Amino acid sequence: MAKSSETTVDIQGRHLKLSNLDKVLYPEAGFAKGQVIDYYVRIAPVLLPHLHGRPLTMKRYPGGVSDEFFYEKNCPKHRPDWVKTAPVWSDGNNKWMQYCLVEDLPTLVWAANLASIELHTSLSLGKKIEQPTMLVFDLDPGPPANIVQCCQVGLWVRKIFEKLGMESFAKTSGSKGLQVYVPLNTAVTYDQTKTFTREIARLLEGAFPDKVVSDMKKALRTGKVFVDWSQNDQHKTTICVYSLRAKERPTVSTPVTWKEVEQCLKKKDPELLVFTSDQTLARVEKHGDLYEPVLKLKQKLPKIEALQKALAAVAA
Repeated sequence: MAKSSETTVDIQGRHLKLSNLDKVLYPEAGFAKGQVIDYYVRIAPVLLPHLHGRPLTMKRYPGGVSDEFFYEKNCPKHRPDWVKTAPVWSDGNNKWMQYCLVEDLPTLVWAANLASIELHTSLSLGKKIEQPTMLVFDLDPGPPANIVQCCQVGLWVRKIFEKLGMESFAKTSGSKGLQVYVPLNTAVTYDQTKTFTREIARLLEGAFPDKVVSDMKKALRTGKVFVDWSQNDQHKTTICVYSLRAKERPTVSTPVTWKEVEQCLKKKDPELLVFTSDQTLARVEKHGDLYEPVLKLKQKLPKIEALQKALAAVAA
């Protein structure tokens, strides 16, 4: 007898119909939709706090990671009535968009069942969309550079913030780069964070022109690390920590310690900072949520004039 392609489950009192659980979404790894959902269920205790209150853009791969995908910003009209949304004004569309909010496990499973393999979140909470709670540097290597070179740049960024008396946190992009997050959780605007991060990128490029580029033109990136400051924008999203990525293997955007970043640079081994779903779950079991401080740590954005002095200490 053929297996039913639809299964009804009860999750925290919510009834969900899950479909095509045997469908392979990662052909090279043989990783099926049921395994994607299982990963999100198991990672939920540490993932949900990072999704809570943040407008979500779903990157959906109905045919699997090697097939076509689409971004879904507006929460689907066929959503269950218990899925919460956040209204966000879109200048580009000249209308209010209703973004999904993943506030609980049933909503997370519902999103995963839509083959929303990647979860992209705002740097703000929906209720204060004009106020980022953090700033981010997306370090993107231009081949033949890889995450090893990103580690060097990430450590420079960390040192700049250390000189400013601030903590920063690293995570893999789950793709080929490294990301550095600086929690703020204090009153600030995107104009301020974007200007601040752009200036750091520009200063790093000036200090290390053979290793860093601050301009997003792809032709300039060969063998260098692009310090992408442009993500610090109300209209942009970044890959959420603990989200799967749509690569050959089910890799995850995984928090890492600065010691691990230093080790990757020292050993020049990019594979040291590649983590699949199983490896990330094992890391959480061992370390807990290394990114918890990003949600709670309060830090004030310094004056931009302080950057020159901080960079001088790095470049020395």
